[in-house]
Amino acid sequence: MLPVNMPGTKWPYISRILPFIMNNLPQLLQQGGVTFLNAMSGFFVGGLVGLALAVLMSLSKTIERTITPYIVSSQMVPIIGLAPIVFGILHNADLSRITMAAYVTFFPVTINSLAGLSGVKKEQRELFNSYASPTWKYYWKLAIPAALPQFFLGLKLSAPLSITASIVVELMGAPNGIGVLMVSSLYYGSAQSDMFWATVFFSAIIGLAAFLLISLIERLITPWQPEFRVRGGRGK
Repeated sequence: MLPVNMPGTKWPYISRILPFIMNNLPQLLQQGGVTFLNAMSGFFVGGLVGLALAVLMSLSKTIERTITPYIVSSQMVPIIGLAPIVFGILHNADLSRITMAAYVTFFPVTINSLAGLSGVKKEQRELFNSYASPTWKYYWKLAIPAALPQFFLGLKLSAPLSITASIVVELMGAPNGIGVLMVSSLYYGSAQSDMFWATVFFSAIIGLAAFLLISLIERLITPWQPEFRVRGGRGK
């Protein structure tokens, strides 16, 4: 039989945490909003950097072979180790959160976008070459639209990670954010266990919201993908 009182170190009962979240929803929304906005700002920057790097690498195999080792090496440093370094250098919580969110975003976006840019059919490239189309027009009209599904795949992988990176910075001493609530609740042990678990669940909700937002944008921008097409006919 389960004990009546939940130990602070054990997995919480959902029936206890959900009412706590609802009772403290304004505070969680306020602090979670700070985390979300900073993470999405860095996510946007990281997405643009990732796409730009992918385009640059797709221009030449030499450029790709030169840049790839540095991009891969940049991901060898864990965010839990890099976050305090970035925070100590910048001395600004918002800028540090944006930087770390961009850091975890650009790599998946770069790799997936490069795969999409490299996957353009040979016949399509030759058609553009036969019309002597400039490079910028080839990318704008063909390569980038063709790579959008892979680009959004990288974004969907990165969206929850950007939230995590922002929270890690907040654990280092930021003045606000869901991570601040999380670490402050740990100082009080079992007395604040409900708040700790509430921030954990709410962080997961924020990450899911970021993923769903990018999925919605993908559906609006790339409606031609097979999974987004409306199937017609009987029995379909």
